[in-house]
Amino acid sequence: MKNRWLIALSAVGVHICIGSVYAWSVLTKPIMRDMGFSLGETTWAFSIAILFLGLSAAFLGPVVEQMGPRRSGFLSALFFGSGLLGTGMALWMHSLPLLYLFYGVIGGIGLGVGYITPVSTLVKWFPDHRGFATGLAIMGFGFAGLLAGPVMQALTDRYGLIMNFLILGIFYSAVISVSAWYLAPPRPGDVHPALRTVPEGDREKTVSYSMEGPQLTRRQALHTWQFYTLWWIFFTNITCGIGLLAVASPMAQEMTGMTAAGAASMVGLIGLMNGFGRIGWSTVSDWMGRPNTYLLFFFMEILAFGGLASTDSSWVFMGLTCLIITCYGGGFACMPAYLADLFGVRQLASIHGCILTAWGMAGIAGPLLLALLKESTGSYSMTLQIFAGLLLVSFLAAAGLKRYGKAEGIFGMQEEKA
Repeated sequence: MKNRWLIALSAVGVHICIGSVYAWSVLTKPIMRDMGFSLGETTWAFSIAILFLGLSAAFLGPVVEQMGPRRSGFLSALFFGSGLLGTGMALWMHSLPLLYLFYGVIGGIGLGVGYITPVSTLVKWFPDHRGFATGLAIMGFGFAGLLAGPVMQALTDRYGLIMNFLILGIFYSAVISVSAWYLAPPRPGDVHPALRTVPEGDREKTVSYSMEGPQLTRRQALHTWQFYTLWWIFFTNITCGIGLLAVASPMAQEMTGMTAAGAASMVGLIGLMNGFGRIGWSTVSDWMGRPNTYLLFFFMEILAFGGLASTDSSWVFMGLTCLIITCYGGGFACMPAYLADLFGVRQLASIHGCILTAWGMAGIAGPLLLALLKESTGSYSMTLQIFAGLLLVSFLAAAGLKRYGKAEGIFGMQEEKA
């Protein structure tokens, strides 16, 4: 029988590789310098990658379910590794369309498949700690940029920009493949040795329990109002968080007079809070429940965005921003467990993939909305207050989901025949 902690480690291995996409900004200036591309042209490669992460997660979710975690992990390694190798070729040819194709489209597909691959497997192996298990893997995605950034910088300085992508393409393909090789769902009836001493009445701590309760298919889940309420909750949390991330440094300098060096240090701290928020809040959600955790997210974010709009203290600004970013990261980590709570684990990877379309749209909507509001109002303060209003709507939606989310008759659906 496989060790569930090695399963978790394998999931982290996959996510820490694909999460290197967050270090793209380290390569922006070298690409602009060596290739002659503009900032906008270079940044679009990252935006396309995030867009295709969401699209591939949604549309290839059923394929991931059918293939199983091992083979879908190999598929992620193939696409992500090919994307990086092709990016090296695109830069060698000084071709912007090829850069978009390989890094954005092909690499983005590898990101989407790799992101959802370990999730349903972990939930099945850790029925007693669903939030912690998924948070552990997704924490790897959050921290990956901090780890990959210095490595990319060192490789580019020593071997050049093109060799950087060739080396990383081979390395990440190998790590993802080795990690995927160990991934496997528990067999029917499996109970992990660490849980065999659990009292018979404490069923929620057994692996077999993960397949009990409602087990909706992707099609059934998409026919419920609960799914679209979760989509909106996910979308607004990411939109407001990623909008703040996009302008945290210039906003801090303009609103509080923070120095450029201080703002740069704050950005590094934000990266840490993003990662710690993923594992921290997902673990807390196992104790207080996912509905209460999201209510707490939005309550704190409403107050924090309101506070940001009126503060001129750099320390208060930094503290409130870090608090918001922990909720931003926690929202990613808690969502797979929330989906499992409501819809079961039968087609969790596929359902999770559909919800990730919110990420793709929010990645564009957040920075764009903030820029438009800033230009129209001439102030960050009004923009932050509007974000607080959006979060208030999500707070009410989360409250409704907590109250009526498991209403009798909606989740009494019969499983569809295979």
